[in-house]
Amino acid sequence: MARIEMYTTAICPYCVAAKNVLKAKGLDYSEIRIDSDPALRDEMLQRSGGRRTVPQIFINGQHVGGHDDLVAADRSGRLAQLLGSAA
Repeated sequence: MARIEMYTTAICPYCVAAKNVLKAKGLDYSEIRIDSDPALRDEMLQRSGGRRTVPQIFINGQHVGGHDDLVAADRSGRLAQLLGSAA
């Protein structure tokens, strides 16, 4: 099964939307709240190449991006490829 990590904050509508996309596909994910721990924000910045917005989503360690990137990956078939790479 794919390992999905999502960096989020408490009051982020795009985070909620990204979670809903994953839930609709029946996918489990780990939520990493950066608003409660500055070290986690620094980790997100490093892993995402400096992207400061949330959510930042990673599948099997590969950076997908934010909500819009997740939707685009789903439409293009890239999401299925990323999820399939866990098999």
